[in-house]
Amino acid sequence: MSAFEVLSALVLEDGSRWGAVAEQWQVEDAKAILDATGPRRHFLTRPRGASKTSDLAGISIALLLEAPPSSRSYAFASDKDQSALLMDSVTGFLGRTSEVRGALKADNHKLVNPKTDASLTIMASDESSAWGLRPWLVIVDELANWRTTRGPRELWRALYSSLPKVADSRLVVLTSAGDPAHWSHKILTSAISHPSWRVNQVHGPTPWVSESDLEEQQALLPEWEYQRLHMNRWTASPDRLTNVGDVAACVVLDGPSPAKQGMSYVVGLDIGLTRDRTVASVCHLEANSVVLDRQQTWAGSSANPVRLEDVELWLTEAVQHYNRPPVVFDPWQAQHLAQRLRERRVRMVEFTFSNASVGRLALTMHRLLKDRQLKLYDDEGLIDELANVRLIETSPGSYRIDHDSGDHDDRVISLALAAQHLLTRPSKKRTDMKALAKAMAQASAELSKPSSGLVGY
Repeated sequence: MSAFEVLSALVLEDGSRWGAVAEQWQVEDAKAILDATGPRRHFLTRPRGASKTSDLAGISIALLLEAPPSSRSYAFASDKDQSALLMDSVTGFLGRTSEVRGALKADNHKLVNPKTDASLTIMASDESSAWGLRPWLVIVDELANWRTTRGPRELWRALYSSLPKVADSRLVVLTSAGDPAHWSHKILTSAISHPSWRVNQVHGPTPWVSESDLEEQQALLPEWEYQRLHMNRWTASPDRLTNVGDVAACVVLDGPSPAKQGMSYVVGLDIGLTRDRTVASVCHLEANSVVLDRQQTWAGSSANPVRLEDVELWLTEAVQHYNRPPVVFDPWQAQHLAQRLRERRVRMVEFTFSNASVGRLALTMHRLLKDRQLKLYDDEGLIDELANVRLIETSPGSYRIDHDSGDHDDRVISLALAAQHLLTRPSKKRTDMKALAKAMAQASAELSKPSSGLVGY
C-alpha cells in the first residue's frame, strides 16, 4: 500500500475510513505532504475542530511505515496535554485499523517501526530541546499557541535549522490562526513568499459544525476570538498596547547609537532581580519623536539574581558617555543602588508608581506607537515585547501596561519611563501641557471604541 492508501484506510472513532469522509482540502494537504517530489515544507492553517490533530496522527503513521531505516522523526505539540492528545490519536488509529495493527509499536510517547527501527517521538514545546537532533520528519502542532517565551522560540529555531542535516527531510506545521503579534505569524508570512514552502489556509467555519453551534459560539465569544477559532483568521485581541504594523513602522534605526555632542539624554531604569529583568533604556527627543539610543537588559533567577553591582557599573559608564543624563527609576527595589549612584554624582529621579502615573506611562507609549513617533532599532526581544504587552483598562479611563503569564513587560516599562520624562520635562521650548493632555484624552477615547482587530487573512 502507498502512504496515501494507508492514510485513507485508517478507521476513525465513528467506524468510517478516513478516505471515505475526508474533505477535499484534507485530501489535498495529505497528498502534498506524502508526496516526496513536491515541496517538503508545509504551513497549514485550519479552524477549530477541523481534524488537525487527527490528520497529523494519520499522516505520521503513513510516513513512519515508509520512513528510511533508523531515521528519527519528531512531533511537537504546544504543551503536555496536546502531545498526549496526539499520541492518543495515533494509538487509536492503530487499534481500530486491522491493516496496520501490529505494524508499529507504541511505547509511552514514542512510535517505532520494528522492521526498520524508524521512530517518531512526540514531545511538548515547553519541555523540549532540539539542539543536536537529526530529524527526517518534523511535525509541529498548533504553532500559534506555543508560548512566546524564549524556550519555545529557541526550540523552533533548533528544529528548523536541523532540517538540512538530513537529506529529503520534511516539515509540517498545522495550526489554527492566532494573534498576528505571535512570532508564528512572521514564519507564515515568510513561507507564503518562499518557493520551498507550500502554504494552505482553510478558512472557516468547519463544515461539520452545525449552524446552531456556531451561532452560540459567536454569541458568547469575543468577536476576535470567534474569528481566530472558527473562521481561522489571524486577529489581534483589542487589549494589545499596539499592533505589529505600528511597531514595524517604528523600526527605522540601524542599531544602537553613540552620544551626540550637545544632545540631552534620559535613562529609564526598571529593576527586576529574579523573575523580572532589569532594563536600562537611553533615549533622546528628536523633533516630536522619542529615539531609543541603547537598551541594556540583565536577566536573573531565584538561584542567580541580577547583580546590582553590574547594573551600577554599566549605568556609571553610560551616564559618562551620554552627556550625564538623569536616570528615572522606580524606587521600590533601587533605593540602595540610587544612593550609590548619587554618590557618583549621577542625577537620580524617582518615578512613583500610582494608578495615575501608570496610566500616563501606558497612554504615552500607546500614543507614540500609534503616531509612529518612536524610533527603534531592530532588537528582537524589544520588538516582541512591544507587540505582545497588553493595555489593560483598570477602571473607566484608567489604564496600565501588563503582560501574559510567562512573558515580560520590563523593556517596555524602561522605555516608557524615559519617554515620559522626555515628553514632560521642562525645556527651552516649553512643553504644551494642554496639547499633551488633549492627546492623552484622545488616546483614552479611542481605546474605548470597539475594534475588529482583523488582519488581512
